[in-house]
Amino acid sequence: MNTPICDFVRAYAAAESVRFHMPGHKGKETPGIVPGVRQLDITEIAGADVLYDARGIIRESEENAARLFGSARTVYSTEGSSLCIRAMLYLALMHAKFLGREAKIAAGRNAHRVFLETAALLDLDVTWLGSGDELLRAKLSPKELEAMFAVDTAAPTAVYVTSPDYLGNRADLSRIAEICHRHGAVLLVDNAHGAYLKFLERSEHPLDCGADLCCDSAHKTLTVLTGGAYLHASRSCPAELLPMMERAMALYASTSPSWLILQSLDAANALLAAGYPERIRETVGLLCEVKQHLWEQGWEQTGDEPLKLTLSPKSKGYTGTKLAELLREKGMVCEFSDPDYLVLMITPENTREELDQLLSALGELPERAPNKTSPPVTERPLPVLRPREALFCPFERIPVEESEGRILASPSVSCPPAVPIVICGERIDRDALEMFRYYGIESCDVIIE
Repeated sequence: MNTPICDFVRAYAAAESVRFHMPGHKGKETPGIVPGVRQLDITEIAGADVLYDARGIIRESEENAARLFGSARTVYSTEGSSLCIRAMLYLALMHAKFLGREAKIAAGRNAHRVFLETAALLDLDVTWLGSGDELLRAKLSPKELEAMFAVDTAAPTAVYVTSPDYLGNRADLSRIAEICHRHGAVLLVDNAHGAYLKFLERSEHPLDCGADLCCDSAHKTLTVLTGGAYLHASRSCPAELLPMMERAMALYASTSPSWLILQSLDAANALLAAGYPERIRETVGLLCEVKQHLWEQGWEQTGDEPLKLTLSPKSKGYTGTKLAELLREKGMVCEFSDPDYLVLMITPENTREELDQLLSALGELPERAPNKTSPPVTERPLPVLRPREALFCPFERIPVEESEGRILASPSVSCPPAVPIVICGERIDRDALEMFRYYGIESCDVIIE
């Protein structure tokens, strides 16, 4: 497969032209700074095309990606899946307008904070769904979705699902898609952690499970620089949305995209068209062996994502946070940890030797008495204001210990995992306060009443 973006930039760098254009480094190396990239870091010069009005080499590269993923249209992001999520919600709003209905969206409560903030900015009416007591495991179930459509007289025009979630749990997207389409709703999927799912022995990608729109963070599981992502539209996506995808992205995007990230997305196409899918499948098999060894050693695991290892180490007497610290001391840095879980993300760039090192380190840890603490069991907090109203109210930052009874003004979470404990506009109750304490959140923004 050709790589038109990479080819253009390399040819331009080799020509050694005098650069009377951005960036300011003019393609010249700077002592003490990472070498080898400045010659390839350009802007939208003649022949280079324009992201979100792509008609040349960027469009050609995006069409290559679309063929690999089997999409009707794929658009690049150099600002991660966050940009793609914003664009999906804009497209969901436009879909409702095409239907002549009020835009309403049902979403799993484990959605990324970008979803919440964008829904607030667009003033979308959100119905929150998701079963489960734990913050990171509020999975949207087909049964709950079907029940909502059965009783809601003003049914949502779109449904938003996070799958896989941060712990590696996946929703039943095929069943969810069937329900959505039967009720005239489009299905949007945050697949930030699952770009590689397309390249398994049998594709498990959202596009092949019925999603209409989805985003993939290419940088999370493929060989792409941080910030590289895709917005995909499936072949069953409402046709009127396809011409609007670039506009949706441009509405939120920087007008100065990273050409280094674009080149990495372009180069990934050539890898994925060659032998890289086989390497992905080999790594899935290798990680299956590792997971089996860990089960035999008594390490509890959660999630069903093929290239993510999520340990629940409390049965061994460790919190996820402590286990991450112990592995760092042995030279291994994990993706995420909290009191309950340790998350490790694996790709073909991880070697068998590295996984053997992990097995050895975990096997050497002394077993402790089980840690029987668990996350607080919570009810859904009481909504007082729509998220948009809350987001644009005057607010103050206070210690969480003083927050009970106050209305949350903005999400009080970091990334990862960026899943809000309380939705802005909800009243902080005693359960929410316990959750803040459990996850170590010390302050929050509340509305000045």
